[in-house]
Amino acid sequence: MNHSKSSSTPLPVSSSITQWLPGDYLFPLRLVLGWTYFSAFWRRLILENKLDPEGAGYIGEKFNHFLPNAFLIRPVIEFFVSNPELLLWKLWVFTIVEGIVGLLLMLGLMTRWMGLATSMLAFGILLGAGWLGTTCLDEWQIGVLGVSGGLVFAFAGGGRLSLDHRLISKYNCGGEKRRPWINRLFGSGMALPKSWVIIPGLAMLGLTLLTNQVFHNGVWGKLHNKSVKPIVEVSDARISGENLRFTAFRVEGADVYGAFLISVRLVDPATENAVVNWTATDLVKLSAESIQNSYVAKIKPGVNSLILPLGAKAEIQLKNKSLQTLPKQDYTLELEDISGAVWTAPVTFPTNP
Repeated sequence: MNHSKSSSTPLPVSSSITQWLPGDYLFPLRLVLGWTYFSAFWRRLILENKLDPEGAGYIGEKFNHFLPNAFLIRPVIEFFVSNPELLLWKLWVFTIVEGIVGLLLMLGLMTRWMGLATSMLAFGILLGAGWLGTTCLDEWQIGVLGVSGGLVFAFAGGGRLSLDHRLISKYNCGGEKRRPWINRLFGSGMALPKSWVIIPGLAMLGLTLLTNQVFHNGVWGKLHNKSVKPIVEVSDARISGENLRFTAFRVEGADVYGAFLISVRLVDPATENAVVNWTATDLVKLSAESIQNSYVAKIKPGVNSLILPLGAKAEIQLKNKSLQTLPKQDYTLELEDISGAVWTAPVTFPTNP
């Protein structure tokens, strides 16, 4: 009877073990979350060189894709994509930081601080790229889960399956060997006031709902996904002599697929007829001087069309001698995509050329 009673009673767990249990339970998440950030370094510098501005797949162009609909940090993104040299330095620093943070998180070294760093990295990605994702709101989900996942490790630490635990065991075992600063750096599972958990948790929920609404109307209103189809903003269209100039800015659509212009037309609104037309054959022959790009992502002639990557903005100049003899009136500029989509802008013919 005594033997049965003692076997059914759970063994007490020492406080030294209890403080590490939250990190133990989160071990799989720590490895996966750490790899998602370390892999950014791995694929950009080890598997391929994606930090070469002249190479295919340059990460700076992908950074440029964030620009049109970034939340709060758009001026920062625009500054960097307008200054390619500074952008390259920024990408090197960001990539190395991602690699270090991800590796240390997987190893469980300074796990609390690496969790906080992960949240900060994910927060920047969320604000910049949270609107991207053609199927399942991809970047928004990655961003909010990265912020919350990092926050969890800032609270829980690394558990017993971490380098933190080894360092604590070696240097913080009491007596003369005790090192308080070791505990601050590598401690795990320390008791926290409820408010320290509740307030960040509610803030994280608020950030999730806010960004879901801003990027996708995911809380109320009509859902939208700005990555589904390309949209080009056309502005500042004007005629001077035999030149037509306008600014094109690709602001929506999939980041891995461009807009492909096959026609640019000057249309008389009264008759809805094109008075001047530049076909795909004309557009693919445009010189570099005819396209003044503003950012790292560049509008450029392709084999069969004029290609407009996501986030690219440029002033485009088209020539046609018949522009000099057109009646001086208002016209409509039409840009036609290979998909059949048409984007328009008014053109005011100058009264005093």
